[in-house]
Amino acid sequence: MPRLRVLAGPTAEDLVPITDIVNTGQAYRIHSQHFEGKIAVYVKNFVDPTGQRLTSEYFEREDRKGITWSIQIQGRFLQPHLTDDILFGNIFEKRLKLPWGSGAALKFMHFIDPTLEHNLTCCKPWALSPLIATMPHFAHERIDDLDGLQQCDITRFPPPASISDDTSQLWMTSTGTTRQSQSCAATPPSFSRTSFSTAWSSSSDTSHGSSQSSLRDNVNYTLRRSLERAHLRWRGTKRDMAFRTPGERRSFFSNAQHRRDVVLGPRDLITTDFCYGYLEFSPTLGLRLPGGISFDLVRYWDKHPVRFICCERGKPSSGEDGVDPVGQVFWCVSFEEGDDDDEEVSGVPASESIHM
Repeated sequence: MPRLRVLAGPTAEDLVPITDIVNTGQAYRIHSQHFEGKIAVYVKNFVDPTGQRLTSEYFEREDRKGITWSIQIQGRFLQPHLTDDILFGNIFEKRLKLPWGSGAALKFMHFIDPTLEHNLTCCKPWALSPLIATMPHFAHERIDDLDGLQQCDITRFPPPASISDDTSQLWMTSTGTTRQSQSCAATPPSFSRTSFSTAWSSSSDTSHGSSQSSLRDNVNYTLRRSLERAHLRWRGTKRDMAFRTPGERRSFFSNAQHRRDVVLGPRDLITTDFCYGYLEFSPTLGLRLPGGISFDLVRYWDKHPVRFICCERGKPSSGEDGVDPVGQVFWCVSFEEGDDDDEEVSGVPASESIHM
């Protein structure tokens, strides 16, 4: 099979080799002004540039049978972003040589990820999806205290057990919940229900009792109903995001409005595992689809890097399709052809940035 090397970094232009930690259970630390976290990579039957075959117990786990590769991330975005604007996928530096039958591959990709957007025929092809909707495994944790937090030193990563969905605290990221809590916090004490009752009781003692009492009752009723509706919205948000399976989460967030209702920022620690079995790395580099459809990718791969990125949604541009799909990049993992002399590659060794 082709020998590969793996690189990672905060952008596609700032990458360092991490081949020596593939399949080791060690992570490479990413830190920029936009994102901080850790990356771990697993590839089944991975052959490094020196010809050494690297294995991992990850692929022997019962819940990872059939998986052939995995990119795991743990970290947090250092500025708030709508989840509709946080994308994950592939970018390429030049045109692809698409094989006959590639339409079937695209239909398969849309089947497993209906939120996928792409342009694979332009001069710099890309295929991107909202991260929260495309990740097979996604866990979220709200960080209560940021004081003293250093580069996501919260839990061991990658964890000894497989990453699984945990969205029990995701309701806290809802923009509706945020607006509600901010509104409640901003309500002056003088407008509390008790204050209204006290004020109107005092007023009714000195003015037209019956009319003032009626007005007081109306105000209290209106305020009570408003609080009840706010509580129901809070309970509804929490219930809506109580996903039992990754499929429920992905289905819910296939709706763009649902993604626009959730904001991830510095207080939100996410842990993800992007893992599939449709790519094979041994005995050759191939794409295997249901129904017996397969492609020998070595015949069509012209050796330029295959990059997985997490980025902000791009803005309209004057490009060839009117859109620059890639905005601010948060992190990047690149798979490239390896050479026997790749040990000579300049850059910071991954071992200098390892974190367990």
